[in-house]
Amino acid sequence: MSINKDKLAKRQEIKGNNPDFIRQESWRYVRLQTNWRKPKGIDNHQRKQKSRGRPGLVKVGYGGPKEAKGLHPSGYTDNLVFNLNDLEKLDPKKDGVRLGHSVGTKKRKEIVVKAIVSKFKIFNARVSVSGSKSES
Repeated sequence: MSINKDKLAKRQEIKGNNPDFIRQESWRYVRLQTNWRKPKGIDNHQRKQKSRGRPGLVKVGYGGPKEAKGLHPSGYTDNLVFNLNDLEKLDPKKDGVRLGHSVGTKKRKEIVVKAIVSKFKIFNARVSVSGSKSES
């Protein structure tokens, strides 16, 4: 049940037109990964775009569509939740839930139970509702 399919499709279409942004000289040296690093040298050919055949630079103009900003790949909007009050402000039909990093296990369980009852999409539950620690 993916929502916002048209927005996600538009994002994919625009992403397909962008160049592959790879780290300079990564094709030359095995020790360099291909993940993007900005070239910062004063005489750097890639930064100055001096010669043809160099990979493109990451720039503002390559961004995705505004209406697809903040969307999770599932189509739901990505919202950080730290307590139950944050959860009540959201709509389960269009908003997804990501639990905050600093939320402890006890409160996390409460939020997860409430989110499941309200039929929210949870991106990082990390707590099983039924299989919690044994109480002895």
